[in-house]
Amino acid sequence: MAKEKETYTKYEKARIIGARALQISANAPILLKLSKEELEKIGYDPIKIAELEFKEGVLPITVKRPMPKKIEQALIQEEVEIVKEEEEATESEEALPEEKEKVEEAEEIEQAAEEAEETEEVEESEEIEE
Repeated sequence: MAKEKETYTKYEKARIIGARALQISANAPILLKLSKEELEKIGYDPIKIAELEFKEGVLPITVKRPMPKKIEQALIQEEVEIVKEEEEATESEEALPEEKEKVEEAEEIEQAAEEAEETEEVEESEEIEE
């Protein structure tokens, strides 16, 4: 009934079990429910308890494996490119309000010109009637 999602190397397994055994020997709570008979059978050995916990997959210990340099550098470059694209997108969004202001000013000028033309037409029509 092992819940191991990953396969560990023998070195990782030894490190995990050793670290957990050290915790158990320092009075950390046992993560499995073991009866007194089972504990007496294994002699209250923290290493055996840690092995049982490891086999059951209840240890909250993970292994962090470093990535190869080339892959790590490629990932960093991808992240930098993504950040640059996001910055460009935010810059264009920031530029939009300025462009909107320019468009609004142009529309106001057009409206003012149209109103001026209308007033001229009205004045001309009034002059003609007189």
